[in-house]
Amino acid sequence: MTDQELIWRIAGGSGDGIDSNSRYFAKALMRSGLDVFTHRHYPSRIRGGHTYVEVRATPDGARSRGDGYNFLLALGDSFARNPQEDAYYGNEELKPLSENLDDLREGGIIVYDSGLIDEEQVAEINLEERAEENGWHVYPVDLRGIAKEHGREIMRNNAGIGVTAALLDMDTTEYEGIMEEMWDEDILEANLAVIQDGYEQAQEFEQNHDISMPDHGEPEEPQALVSGSDAIAYGALDAGCRFIAGYPMTPWTDVFTIMSQNLPQFGGISEQVEDEIAAAALALGASHAGVKSMSGSSGGGFALMSEPLGLAEMSETPVVLVEAMRAGPSTGMPTKPEQADLEHVLYTSQGDSTRVVLAPGDQEECYEQIRTAFELAYDYQIPVVLVYDQKLQGELRNVDASFFDRDPDGDPGSVITEEEIAEAAEHHAGKFKRFEYDAEGGKEGVSPRSVPGQKGGRFLATGNEHNEAGHISEDPTNRVLQMNRRLGKLDSIREELDAKGNQTHHGPDEAEYGIMCWGSHQGTVFEAVDRLNEAGHSVKAIGVSDMMPYPEDEVSEFLESVEECLVVEMNATAQFRGLTQKELGRFGPKLSSLLKYNGNPFEPAEIVEGFESSIEGEELSVSNMKYVPAAGD
Repeated sequence: MTDQELIWRIAGGSGDGIDSNSRYFAKALMRSGLDVFTHRHYPSRIRGGHTYVEVRATPDGARSRGDGYNFLLALGDSFARNPQEDAYYGNEELKPLSENLDDLREGGIIVYDSGLIDEEQVAEINLEERAEENGWHVYPVDLRGIAKEHGREIMRNNAGIGVTAALLDMDTTEYEGIMEEMWDEDILEANLAVIQDGYEQAQEFEQNHDISMPDHGEPEEPQALVSGSDAIAYGALDAGCRFIAGYPMTPWTDVFTIMSQNLPQFGGISEQVEDEIAAAALALGASHAGVKSMSGSSGGGFALMSEPLGLAEMSETPVVLVEAMRAGPSTGMPTKPEQADLEHVLYTSQGDSTRVVLAPGDQEECYEQIRTAFELAYDYQIPVVLVYDQKLQGELRNVDASFFDRDPDGDPGSVITEEEIAEAAEHHAGKFKRFEYDAEGGKEGVSPRSVPGQKGGRFLATGNEHNEAGHISEDPTNRVLQMNRRLGKLDSIREELDAKGNQTHHGPDEAEYGIMCWGSHQGTVFEAVDRLNEAGHSVKAIGVSDMMPYPEDEVSEFLESVEECLVVEMNATAQFRGLTQKELGRFGPKLSSLLKYNGNPFEPAEIVEGFESSIEGEELSVSNMKYVPAAGD
């Protein structure tokens, strides 16, 4: 953290408007010229239960949630099941204040709603004593009372925005402008009055804190505030996807919802079906008929897709599937991030896998790689899975709007024309050789593909092993030829991905030590690398996106160039390290692991500590991470 940084946390109950207000606040900071990054924490409940959102704002790039925070707006939980201290889950009304104090930095600001959280509750958590010990500046404000004076108490979150603005000497113009874009006049007028009242009350406080708005000016170019879900959905639309089928399941639901809202204006179709088997099967059927299609789910829902996924591999039907990881096994912790579905995504279904698996590390990569997923799926007639997690699904970050200014792609891939079908090889049964062993003129392993309705394009589509025309065949020679052809696609795809450069590098080329990561905490790792180098270490990092086929050459070059490498991931069994050792066993003695699986993502300082502990051979001082040494140590 630097002095030029604000990390603002708004906490309340699910249903108190935490998500929408934090989004408006982040957008207002972005429009004022700051870089922003949000982190969302919420329970697996429809309404009620402690939830918070952090908004980090800096003038020079925000890639992760940061370490702790310095401003708390605690609304209390107005939907609390039980406000009693001795209740099974404790005093839920108080949790937005009591459960956020451990992460608040010295000298931080606390604003709490005294209209909901009374003095007796505050005394229960010894707030006055803790504030004195940590130099916190505490401002009780009757946010509920302000809101009620102008209408409904749900507006108390905007009273908190007014207080925040006054304490930070922040102009509310951008925030109010966002509300004007969103709301009708009657609702808008009441909320603007609430913000103004909160602002005026806070101006009466004695302000002796050191926290203020970071330096900022006009943004150099228009910015877009997007989540990983936004980027995946918009990238799929730009890739020509016109059909999606799904069943809601956190955290995949965001992508499904955004796609469902936008597909109709592009002439596309969205279907919510009875379960995930039907969803994947429906997407497969649409693709078989010639439409670019996708489906997806999370955890157990994706497990149900294993049969259609195997059918896509055997029938060589292109389809894109999205798997949004959450903490498992089973239902696990549905709203908490984890990276423990990697092996599940790589190997679910039947027999030897012939699929592509991509794992983007930030919003830009989400957009790029979902487009790559459709390109590979429809060029190579293969299922492609994009795997990400609850962290990347919901966190917001500003991206140059021009980044998304791309031409849409309506190319159907390797579908051939009726004229080409007439010239294509035919089976003696009268069907064209849809699964031809050694087709010429296309990509390696890719046989000519027709879609239903094309003249002369008849073939059999089956989940059984089959001959060139699709007839079921258990002939040993045919089996080997077809398996080798399908597996051969992955070699060609690897060459194509190498040319694209999907992996992301950070830090000095000649560094002594390395850190490897995959997925959503890539930005956190890169920030940690910068801090380590500033502290005198010699470190570089690689964020790996290609899980299958694995980027052996690029990762080998990286590992050969360093003495030791720490693999950072959010699971208990080091799945990505295991994949790397499976593909590149000779590097096993160089690879150690830093693991976290408590439901919270890494902070940069935790990775710094994990790295320094690993090279110095010391025990980790925090209990929420696990260090696993290299093989043989």
